[in-house]
Amino acid sequence: MRGLLFGRRRQPETGELDALIRRAQAGDRAARNAVVEQFAPFALRVASQVARRYIDRDRDDEYSVALLAVNEAIDRFDAQREVPFAGFAETVIRRRLVDYYRVQKAQAKATPWTDFEVVDDEDNVVNYAEVKTALDAHDLAQEQAERRQEIAEYARALAEFGLSFRELADLSPKHADARVNAFAVAQAVVADPELLRYVQERKSLPLKQLENRVKVSRKTMERQRKYILAVVVLLSGEFHHLQSYIATPKGG
Repeated sequence: MRGLLFGRRRQPETGELDALIRRAQAGDRAARNAVVEQFAPFALRVASQVARRYIDRDRDDEYSVALLAVNEAIDRFDAQREVPFAGFAETVIRRRLVDYYRVQKAQAKATPWTDFEVVDDEDNVVNYAEVKTALDAHDLAQEQAERRQEIAEYARALAEFGLSFRELADLSPKHADARVNAFAVAQAVVADPELLRYVQERKSLPLKQLENRVKVSRKTMERQRKYILAVVVLLSGEFHHLQSYIATPKGG
């Protein structure tokens, strides 16, 4: 496998690392920082391989992109797939760096920077396009940080219901119609303060009350209970970025 070396030695996949990743996914910031710190040299090496030059961690954006990718890899890693974290992290790092270079190349081709230079009242040359690009990059980085924070918060909220990210893929109804119906039940709960309070306090669905409000059988709601609860948690919380992904339940 390409580039999976820390110097000349391969980073071992240990039970301790897996435990750190699980804690990080559950919202443990110290565990997340420990994993990122452990893989920072690895991220720097992969970034240098992709860039085909030496990457200065204090000056080159590629290093920041690579670290953000490590964070993303932590959130998306699934130990049950039996893929070493180092290999998975390398894939994410390479993809994010390719995305970064594509954006840089598109921006460079769009218009020469000098076309946007103006002289202010004090004879200073100001390039507003360059300023805007820097601001856009800052906004993107901030959005990514907010999204990671939301994922951590959502993981903690799910844990209160005895649920986890790893379960969600298996819990999701296989058919689109079933997902739409489950989503409608979750919306009915969130729209009613009394039902929502019931869910938040008892960590279960008010099936009896819902029977008269939704066109889904009690048996079906019982079978989809965990999935509906996960959607209720998402819709009722401050998870604006994550909510944008499920605005249309028919899609997935």
